Parts: sequence; C-alpha cells; structure tokens
Amino acid sequence: MTLREHFTRNGIDGCLTPEKEEKLIALSAYLTEYNKKVNLTAITDEDGIYAKHIADCALILPFIRDGASVLDVGCGGGFPSLPVAILRDDVTVSAMDSTAKKLAFVTYAAEKLGLSNISVICGRAEELCVPPLRGSFDVVTARAVSSLPVLLELCLPYVKKGGIFAAMKSDASELDASSYASSVLGAEPGTAHPMKLVCADCEAERCVITFEKSRPTPAKYPRRYTQIRSGPLCNERS
Repeated sequence: MTLREHFTRNGIDGCLTPEKEEKLIALSAYLTEYNKKVNLTAITDEDGIYAKHIADCALILPFIRDGASVLDVGCGGGFPSLPVAILRDDVTVSAMDSTAKKLAFVTYAAEKLGLSNISVICGRAEELCVPPLRGSFDVVTARAVSSLPVLLELCLPYVKKGGIFAAMKSDASELDASSYASSVLGAEPGTAHPMKLVCADCEAERCVITFEKSRPTPAKYPRRYTQIRSGPLCNERS
C-alpha cells in the first residue's frame, strides 16, 4: 500500500499535500537505512513504517492548535516529532530524548528534509524541567510505554497554563489511575479520545488522552526518576 492509501484508510489524508507526502516517503527511506547502523525501530518494512509510525503519529494532529509550540518527550527516533513537523509546518517542534544516537537521526532527517521547525533537546525530562523550558509549551506529547501517572509527572511541568498534555496510548485503561496525578500537577481530569489505527492487515486500538493545564505545577515536581518510578502519584498521598 502507498502512504496515501494508508492515510486514506485512516481518514487523515486531508493533511497530505504532494510535498508533504514526498517528505514522509523520504523519511521512511531514511529511517530504514539509518536503522541498519543504529537501532531505532523494530518495524523495518515499508507498510509497517507507513502505518505504525507515520499514520499512527498523524493521529495526534487534531489536538495541536495552530501555531503551537510542541514538545515531544522521549521522542526516540523522532516519532511523532518528525511527522508532526512535516505535516504541520505552522508549529515548532522540540524533540527531547536522553539518547544522543537517536537524536542524531532526528537532526539528520530534519536536515535532509529541509525542516526548519524542529530542534532537538538531549537529556532526561526530569532533569531539564527548569526555565526557560518549564511551563513554556502549548502542547506536550509522549508516545511512550511508561504508565500514565509517570508520564504526567514528567510532562505536565513543561506545559504552559491553558496548554495540554496529549498522551498517545493504545487505550484508556490507565485514565482512572491518573486523576490524582493530574490534580496534584495542575491539570484538569483527563479526557480519552479513542480511535482505531487501520493497518494493511489489521486494526489496532489507539487512544489520545488529553489533560488541560489549569494552574502551575508545584516546584517540587518532577522528582528524581527513581522516586517517580517507585512512588508514582497514583499511589502517593503525601
């Protein structure tokens, strides 16, 4: 299947122009080639990259307001950072990860594709959350395997008042466990937006869970990562 066919099957082809389509196809090729020397993804076939990386990442687009500043925490090899930067040239994207080798690909791909609206930040989210980054982004997203309470503590401190954190998850099963964390960290209760990712031979459950930031996050958050993992805010009451 072509990239456009994948987008059409998922009802998101409206965001494609010929130029953006060309860049996304090139991104897939760069990822495949770069992955031979640096392990960025276990998905290496073209269909898989088109569906499970690029189309999957495009599902976040409706939650990104016009002209927004976007932070992608734990971006890995640049997903959703790179597809968002390609498909939404009106926004600025900061791709954050603690692994320099992965960010090297983000920089490489951005240069090859001529993207001027994306930059990289190397370091751990819990250590970098100080001015000018703290409380400075309209949208923070994470497409990660960490539990939602952990992600909330790592990501919400970066969101400005009135902005949102958008967690890319497979389903809404962690939403109830996140209410305490969102309240402590300065956000309204989360809202689940379930959807399906249609692949070439299957359908996969997806869910974007959004949290609106209504007040500043207390200065003591985020804590050290060992504290976050051992005492996530879904359990902590002190």
